Amino acid sequence: MSTIRTFKGGMHPECDGKSLTAASPVVEAPLLETYRVPIAENAGKPPVPKVEKGDKVKKYQLIAEADGFVSANLHSPTSGEVKGIVDIPGPMGIPAKAIEIAADGYDQGEPPFEPLDWRKTDPKVLLDRVREAGIVGMGGAAFPSHVKLSIPPGKTVDTVIVNGAECEPYLTADHHLMAEHPEKVVEGAAIMGRILNVTNIIIGLEVNKPDAIVSLNSCAGDFGVKVAPLKVCYPQGSEKQLISAIMRRTVPSGGLPADAGCVVMNAGSTAAIFEAVVLGIPLVERITTVTGEVVKKPGNFKLKIGTPVIEVIKWAGGVTEEPGKLILGGPMMGFAQKSFDVPVAKNSSGILLLPVSKALNFESTPCLRCGRCVNTCPMRLLPCTICTAVEGRRFDLAAANHVMDCLECGACAYMCPAHRPLVQLLRRAKAEIRKAKQAQANNKRN
Repeated sequence: MSTIRTFKGGMHPECDGKSLTAASPVVEAPLLETYRVPIAENAGKPPVPKVEKGDKVKKYQLIAEADGFVSANLHSPTSGEVKGIVDIPGPMGIPAKAIEIAADGYDQGEPPFEPLDWRKTDPKVLLDRVREAGIVGMGGAAFPSHVKLSIPPGKTVDTVIVNGAECEPYLTADHHLMAEHPEKVVEGAAIMGRILNVTNIIIGLEVNKPDAIVSLNSCAGDFGVKVAPLKVCYPQGSEKQLISAIMRRTVPSGGLPADAGCVVMNAGSTAAIFEAVVLGIPLVERITTVTGEVVKKPGNFKLKIGTPVIEVIKWAGGVTEEPGKLILGGPMMGFAQKSFDVPVAKNSSGILLLPVSKALNFESTPCLRCGRCVNTCPMRLLPCTICTAVEGRRFDLAAANHVMDCLECGACAYMCPAHRPLVQLLRRAKAEIRKAKQAQANNKRN
C-alpha cells in the first residue's frame, strides 16, 4: 500500500516536538519502592479491588476485578505488599483511589495465563483472554478492548485497522514500539483478525516514521497484514479519520467504526493483545514518552502502571527550568495536571513538560468569522456556530449542528486567531446534552 493517504481537513502544528525523542530507543525504568495503581483506569465502570491492606501480591496478580461488561481487570505491576487503598491526585483534576503496593525488590511473578496457539484457538477463547488481561485503549480513551472486539448483533465488520498514526505532537512512544517490536504489533493485529474472522488487516502510520514502516513491512507479509503510509496531518489518528483515509468510508453521524465495517485499535493495545495471547501476560506496563523543552534527557520509557510522574521525570534527568505546564498525553488532547504525584495509568501515552513560553494564557476576543475553524475541523462541523450557540445556552442548536460528533481534537482552537475557548465550549455542550438526556430518561422511569 504505497499510496500516501489522508482525510479532509486537519492541520499540522508548526512545531510538533517529535525531534526531541524520535531517535530515543525505549529504556526500561528501574524498580521503585512504591507503586500507586489507579483503580479507575478504564472507560466505563472501574474494577472492584480484590486485595486488602497487608496482602502479599505477585507480579501479574489480579488486584481488581472488572465490574460488568464495560470494565477492565487490573493486575499488580510488581511483587510486594499491599499498603492499602489510598487517595491520589487523579489525572482529570479530581481525587481518585489507588492500590498502593510496597515493592519487595524481586519483581517476581509467573504469567497467569497459558500461552495460546491463536491460529488453532477458538475466537471466543481469544476474546476472553483479551478481557482477562485487562487490555484497554492505550492511546488515551482507555475503552476496554474486549468491548471493541465484540461486534453488536446486526453489524458486520470486514476490516481491522491498527492505529499507529501517533499524530499528537511530541509523542513517539508508538513510533518506537513499532520500530523496535514490529512483530508484536503485526501478530497482535493478526490475532484480532482471527477474533473477528477478518482477513483485511491494515496498520496505518504517518510517513514521519520511516524506520517503523520498514520494520513493520519486514514481517507484515508473514501474517497477511498490510502497512498503509499516511500523510502527516493532525488528527490523523482519530478512528473516523483513519477509516476515511485508509478505506474511503464514512462513519455516519452518531455512529461507531463498526457502522463502517471497521474496528480500530491502538498500536500499543495491539501489542498488549499479542503479549496476553502468545505470552500469557496481562497489561501491567507500557511505553510512555517523557518530553518537553525543559526536560534534560527526553526519551521513551517502559513504565510500570502506578509509577509516580515525579519519579519518571527524575529518570529523564530532571528539568532545566521551572516548567510552565505538566500535561499527561500530548499538547492537543492531553490534560494539564496540578500535581507531579499523579501516577502513570494504562493510557498514559506521554508526560509533557512545557516551558513557560509555551504555556501562555491567551485573552479571548469575539469570533472574527474567519472560517479557519470550519476549514480545519476534521468532522466538517461548524465550531464557530456551535460555540456561539453554547454561549447563548442554546444547547438545542448545538445538538442540531452535530456537536456530539466533535472529536475534541483541538484543531479548531489551535487555528483560531481570536483564541476562543472552542474545545471547552464544545465539551460543555456535550455535557449539557447528555445531562438533559439523562434527565429525560429519569422522568420516563418515574
